[in-house]
Amino acid sequence: MRTIRTCALVVAGVVATSGFAAACGGSSDDEAKKADGPVTLTWWHNGTTAPLKDVWQQTAEGFQKANPDVSIKVNPIQNEQFTTKVPVALQSSNPPDVYQQWGGGQLATQIRSGKVMDITKPLASEVETIGSAAEGWAVDGKQYGVPFSLHIVGFWYRKDLFEKAGITSPPTTIDELKADVDKLKQAGITPIAIGSKDRWPDAFWWDYFALRHCPTDTVKQAMKDVKLDDPCFTKAGEELKAFLDIKPFQKGFLGTPAQQGAGSSAGMVANGKAAMELQGDWEPSVMTALTDDKKLRSKLGWFPFPAVEGGQGDPDVALGGGDGFSCTTKATTACTDFLKDILGPDVQKQLVSSGAVSLPANPAAASAISDATVKDVLSYSQKASFIQTYFDVALPTSQGQALNDAIANYFAGQGSPAEIGKSVE
Repeated sequence: MRTIRTCALVVAGVVATSGFAAACGGSSDDEAKKADGPVTLTWWHNGTTAPLKDVWQQTAEGFQKANPDVSIKVNPIQNEQFTTKVPVALQSSNPPDVYQQWGGGQLATQIRSGKVMDITKPLASEVETIGSAAEGWAVDGKQYGVPFSLHIVGFWYRKDLFEKAGITSPPTTIDELKADVDKLKQAGITPIAIGSKDRWPDAFWWDYFALRHCPTDTVKQAMKDVKLDDPCFTKAGEELKAFLDIKPFQKGFLGTPAQQGAGSSAGMVANGKAAMELQGDWEPSVMTALTDDKKLRSKLGWFPFPAVEGGQGDPDVALGGGDGFSCTTKATTACTDFLKDILGPDVQKQLVSSGAVSLPANPAAASAISDATVKDVLSYSQKASFIQTYFDVALPTSQGQALNDAIANYFAGQGSPAEIGKSVE
């Protein structure tokens, strides 16, 4: 999320270039203006199910109570729709006042519309509190958004199903993971669930194989150059093909959604229909809404993506990112005040205690984490030698989408390992 052809930013593996604001829009003139009277904020977020939907509704109501002149029109939107709805909205004359934002190259691309607000000054204190994690929402030294939660991708697994298959401990190498897939199959259990209908879950697999095969500096440079031409990226595709060949996923995985309904990949693990899933730290909260099993949390375990034999990448490098929000230039200071409220310890702790968020952006809210498994994820993230932002977010929007499409096609049996890397060119 490099010196790129259009815009650049500061994020994991990214270096901002000078002169960005002039080329891509977004200046001090875009900062929020004070309102002369009552204000209505239109808020787009991806909390379509409990508990996140409920917490965001309570947050909006609490802010309105404390600010009687502000009304918030809450508009929950399915996660996958943001990639199309936000660009269209930013080209219109009436974009939302505050919208969900994942930073990186996507944000850099959106800034070119001239409608993303520079919030550097009003959010300076909050950005300092968040620390380096806020860099993913900064472009050319200016802040255009802030994260409310941080993410790490790894394997969520059912401890009861592992035990049934005779697996005594999580795998630490790909060879061990392959062996566990075989054990689960022999026990009549679907080893791994994946929501390939939504395409982005496929990318997690290729991204991680790339991080295990490519030296960290090579990945960072590739993000800056927007060029994945090092042989290690082709090797990642070859390694992925070898894994796909053992058929680790559920039947019909290409048509399975990631998070929608009990039949989704998240729902399969939640209801004991599959043993594990490669997903972000947010997945337990998604699973909870897709099952009646009140003891689900106690049945879940977590482990990082395994090491790859012969890989030149650091096995301690993690894949991750975060969820955040940006204000548009149509908004008033009410928008930046609202972001301050979201980043405050009260809302942040509520997000964690409700299970809506696993890893809060505000360090002060880490004390609210009670789930032992989530604490393991937090500990891993703190010890990781480097956290690479998801490739599709790290890259500019069009290149990131091209990469995801190439990976999804590869899962469907189309293309070659070399063609995946070439897709961003």
